[in-house]
Amino acid sequence: MPMLIILLILMLLAAVALPGWRVRHVMQRYHQPADRYPGTGAELVHHLAERLGLEALRVERTDSGQDHYDPDSATIRLSPENHDGRSLTAVTVAAHELGHAIQHADGMPLFHWRQRLVGMIQPLQRIGLGLIVAAPLLAVVLRLPGIMLWMLGAGLLMMLMMAVAHLITLPVETDASFGRALPLLEKGDYLHPEDKAAARRILRAAALTYVAQSLASLINLGLWMRILRP
Repeated sequence: MPMLIILLILMLLAAVALPGWRVRHVMQRYHQPADRYPGTGAELVHHLAERLGLEALRVERTDSGQDHYDPDSATIRLSPENHDGRSLTAVTVAAHELGHAIQHADGMPLFHWRQRLVGMIQPLQRIGLGLIVAAPLLAVVLRLPGIMLWMLGAGLLMMLMMAVAHLITLPVETDASFGRALPLLEKGDYLHPEDKAAARRILRAAALTYVAQSLASLINLGLWMRILRP
């Protein structure tokens, strides 16, 4: 029985770690050759944004964090290799982030729900974990055993909301890749014909990041429920 539990834990860890490794591997693979395209990732975004009437959209280089679209300032932030690079990865990732800007401009409901939930993830994680850890101590200090159940329930509910936020993120990312970015690249002939399959792999790999995050959140919630189960 213990061996079965260890094997299950290892399988769960692999399910979380492998998507992240896959993303890094695919992205790095198609960063070469570095001068495959005539324009950089940032230049492609500027060009497409002008075509689509998104004149207010800005593009910035970021040295920290992941490539992302910030709806609050209508800004796409790209890592240096994607902002200034001319590789297949650079132009594909830039187009993916533009896909989020298009979702925002189109008023995609799921995109706005995702933004609201993601904004709550980090504080909810801290508050939920804090409630779970503090519940037994407060129950003893205040001599109110019932308060522990309320606090544990609230903590687990907050962690469940985190998992839901990650699950909602996946269809948003998939739409940005295959519903927005890829059609723009293919219809505008921005990709070399032989690069289309590889571009799909890059976009598919990017979505795996959110699969891993969803699995990690659900596993974390399951472990806490297992620990707290009477």
